[in-house]
Parts: sequence; C-alpha cells; structure tokens
Amino acid sequence: MIGGVSLSGCRLGATDAATRGQEVFETCVPCHNADGSGNPTVGAPNIAGMKEWYVERELEKFRAGVRGTHFNDVEGMRMRPMALSLESEDDVKIVAHYVETLPPVRHAPSIPGDPKAGEALYATCGSCHGDTGAGNQDLGGPRIAGVDDWYLATELRKFRSGVRGTNPKDREGRLMRPMARGLADEDAIRNVVAYVGTLKP
Repeated sequence: MIGGVSLSGCRLGATDAATRGQEVFETCVPCHNADGSGNPTVGAPNIAGMKEWYVERELEKFRAGVRGTHFNDVEGMRMRPMALSLESEDDVKIVAHYVETLPPVRHAPSIPGDPKAGEALYATCGSCHGDTGAGNQDLGGPRIAGVDDWYLATELRKFRSGVRGTNPKDREGRLMRPMARGLADEDAIRNVVAYVGTLKP
C-alpha cells in the first residue's frame, strides 16, 4: 500500500491511495463514524487504528458469507451487505489500509467487572492476542487492547453460543470458540473484558 496500489488499471501514488481510501470509507461512516470510533447503538465497534491485515480478513469473511449469515447475528447481517458493497478487492485493501491510519480512540469502560479476577482468565487469551493485547498476525489474533468492552463482551457471547466460530471456513473463529467457552459465566466475561480494558498495546 505504501508504494501505491493498482486500481482500475491505474497506478496510484500514496496520496491518491489515501484519498481513495477515505472515499471508500464513506460507506462505513454511518455506523462506524468518520473517525472510526464506532457506535454501540447499532452495534458498530470502534475500528480506528485496527491493523490492515485484520480489517481486510474480516471484510473478506463478510463478503464470502463466513461471517454475517447466522440468523442470530443481527450486527453481522447488517455488516455483510456493507462489505459486499465494496466494488473490488482493491477497495477492500484500500479501505483496510485507511482504517489502520485512523488514530486509535479509547472510550471509558461501560461494563462493570473485576480486572484482578480477569487477569487470571486472560492468561489463555494472551497466547494469541499477546500479553498487552496488541495482537499477533502470525497467530491470527487481532489487537483487543483499546477495543470497547461492550463489543468484546458481545463477541465472546457470540463465540460461546455458536453464533460465531462454527463456520468451517472460519479458521480463526473455530480456534476462538473453545477459548470463549472456557469462560464459565457472565461474570467471567465481564471480568476478562475489564482486564483487557487496562491494557495498553
């Protein structure tokens, strides 16, 4: 992306690529906001500063029906047509790159939990997401530090119930599901999410 991207048969420089990325991101603004800070009212997570590789991978999952097709995944079903509205693979790549350039936004916690109790639970999570929650591309674990607690809790519940992580083509989701199922109850979810809220990648 730094060296320019190929789009519609033309070679674009970095400046033009950034402009195109911002243009494509307009599709995302109604839910994720112009700064990528998200909107809990519609279940849209804070994506500002998320790594390009992760955004691209998840968009491709939505486009392929690996995510966003379960009848209990309201937010995913809302997201899938947005991903499908991207006209080309180049648009997927360029908007993913643009998202990574957005300055990260941190919100105050919204879910009560015990970070100390959550620290012990996080030991399993750290193997893929890193000790500081910064993520690990080699293992497919995204950054979770700085991600809103309400979104992390929602996704953990989806993994536990099989709304996510049961599609045979979702390799990372299938790895994540047993990890989420290892959390015994809602208290465990709230506590581990509270601990993640203390991490600074």
